[in-house]
Amino acid sequence: MDDYSKQGPENLDEPPNSRLFLVTSRSVSEDVIRDSFSVFGDIQGVWLVKDKQTKESKGVSYVKFAKSSQACLAMEEMHGKCLTEGTKPIKVFIAQSRSSARHRDVEDEELTRIFVMIPKTFTEEDIKDTFKDYGDIEYCVIIKNKFTGESKGLGYVRYYKPSQAAIAIENCDRGYRAILAEPRTRTTAADGEYPSGGSRADHMGGDGFNAYPFTMGDPNSYPATDYRSSDVITRCLMVSSRAPVTQEQIYALFDLIPGVDYCDLQRDSYGLSKGTVIRYNNLGSAVYAKEKLNGFEYPPGNRLAVNFIDDGEDRTSPVGRMAMQFVAAQMMSTVWNGPSSQKSSQGGYQGPAPMPRVQTDVSLPSLKKLAPPDSKVKERLFVVFTPSPLPQDVLEDVYCRYGSLIEVHLVPGRKVGYMKYAEKQCADDAMAALHGRTINGVRMKVMLADPPREESHKRPRTY
Repeated sequence: MDDYSKQGPENLDEPPNSRLFLVTSRSVSEDVIRDSFSVFGDIQGVWLVKDKQTKESKGVSYVKFAKSSQACLAMEEMHGKCLTEGTKPIKVFIAQSRSSARHRDVEDEELTRIFVMIPKTFTEEDIKDTFKDYGDIEYCVIIKNKFTGESKGLGYVRYYKPSQAAIAIENCDRGYRAILAEPRTRTTAADGEYPSGGSRADHMGGDGFNAYPFTMGDPNSYPATDYRSSDVITRCLMVSSRAPVTQEQIYALFDLIPGVDYCDLQRDSYGLSKGTVIRYNNLGSAVYAKEKLNGFEYPPGNRLAVNFIDDGEDRTSPVGRMAMQFVAAQMMSTVWNGPSSQKSSQGGYQGPAPMPRVQTDVSLPSLKKLAPPDSKVKERLFVVFTPSPLPQDVLEDVYCRYGSLIEVHLVPGRKVGYMKYAEKQCADDAMAALHGRTINGVRMKVMLADPPREESHKRPRTY
C-alpha cells in the first residue's frame, strides 16, 4: 500500500472514472499490478485490500490513473487476462465514486454516451464528422424542439467503448462542453436536479435542458387521454410498459423501423413514467410499428402496449377522413402480407421484412449443433445481463454459433448465467465476440467463470 491510500476522496475521484477495481488471485503483488497496468498511462497509486488480522491480500485491489481514458483502456484490455502464470484471469471494472450511494461498480453502458453542445446548424453527419476521430460511433442524436423540429443546439454521441467516450471528452474542443451522460433517475425526473446537487444547466455550464437525452418539452403537454381506446390512426404512438424500460431502450427498438422523429418519455408530477411517445415522419412507419411491436416482449417477459395518439393534425374534413382510411387500409394490408422492405414513391415506409428472432450489433456465425449433454465441461463463461436476462432459447441460439456449447444455465432470481463449453477455444471465441455486445436490447458482460469450488474443503479460507 502506498500514499494513494491516504489521499482524500476528492483526489480518488478526480477526474471521474479514473480508478479501477480489480479482482485477482491473492498471490498477485502490488508490483505485478503496477507493472501490468503502467503501459496504459500514469498510475497515481495502487492499493491492495488486506485482511486486518493476517495482513494477507484478499485478492481485491484498486488502481488510480491520472486520466479516465487511461483507466477505461486498461479495463478493456486487461479484463479476463492472467497477470502471472498459474493465476486465474482477473476481473477489471471502473470503480464507483467514493461519494456514491450505489453499492455496485460502474457499468460499461454508463461510460459510452456523452452530451455535447453544438451549433444549431449541425446535422447528425456533422456531429459524426466532428467526433469520429476519437473512436467508433454507434449513433448520435440531435435534441430537437418537438413542436418546431428545430435543433436545440444539444445532442449526444454514443461510442462503442468507454475509452473512446473518455478520449472524446478529454480532447474535443472545449466549446462543445462534452460531459458523460447520466441516465435519468426518479429523483432527477421529479425535480430536474442531479443527485449530487445542481441542475443540468449547471453541469452544461449554462443553457440547460432536461436531464435525460430524449426528453423534449413539457412532460404534461400531451392531453390526458385513454390511449388504449383511441381508434385514430396517426404518426404518433404511446408505448406503455409494466417493467422499467429506459427511454434509450425504447428509442433503439422503435428506430429499427425508419422514420423516427423523436422519442419522449412522459412522467407524472411524482416522477413516475406515464409512457413513451414515439413520433414517425410518415404514417406507414407508425402503422407498421404499432402492428409489429404492440405486445412485443421487451425486455423478455414484459409485453409492451403500443397505441396511436393524436399528433395534432386536423382530420375532421371528409377528404381527410377518406385519405386516412385509404392509407390505413393500404398499410394494414402491407403489414399482414409481410412484403420485403421498401419505400413508397412519397418516401413513406411501407413495411420491412419481419423482425429477426435475434437482433444484435455483432455479426454472428452460422448455427451449430449443441454438444452432447454428457460432454466434459472444458470452459465456462459467466454472463451478466443488463437490464434483464435473455430467454434461454435465444441464448442457445447465439452462443451455440461458436461451437461445442453444452448448455445454458440461468441463475434464478439474478441477472446472470453460465455458458458451458466442451472446448476452451470455442468459449474464448464466444467471449471475444460477445463481450459488451447487445442482443435484443440486452447488453452482456461476458467473462471466464471462476473454476467450480469442488476442492474448497482442502484448504481453509484466509479471510
